[in-house]
Amino acid sequence: MLGLSLFVYKRRSPTSSKPALSNSMKPIQNLQKSMTSSRLETAAAIDQEITRLEESIRKLKIDFDIYFAGAVKRPPLEARARLEAAIKRISDNRALTYSQRYHLNALVSRFTSYRELWRRTMKARGDDIF
Repeated sequence: MLGLSLFVYKRRSPTSSKPALSNSMKPIQNLQKSMTSSRLETAAAIDQEITRLEESIRKLKIDFDIYFAGAVKRPPLEARARLEAAIKRISDNRALTYSQRYHLNALVSRFTSYRELWRRTMKARGDDIF
């Protein structure tokens, strides 16, 4: 790390084999700990959003299945629009880790497949909403 070159070491004490750290290094260590905990909190929040997104996709699929079964007169287009906005918002987040990005891409792929299925089914039924 670049920050390590800024640390000032005191002379070694005769009883210790490692150099003693100066007091000026302690705030930097605290800053690194807070940055790490902040990153962990951000990653945890993003994981929760991705989990909610997965649940929303599942619920939307159920809503469309109910619509195609004829139990509901209107398709769940508002829920679909909210889900698309949530996908866009999460996709634009630069703080995603590689595993989160992979999971998100898998969910987006699943949603895209469902969306095309719903579009074709509605077109076959004569509902030209899309």
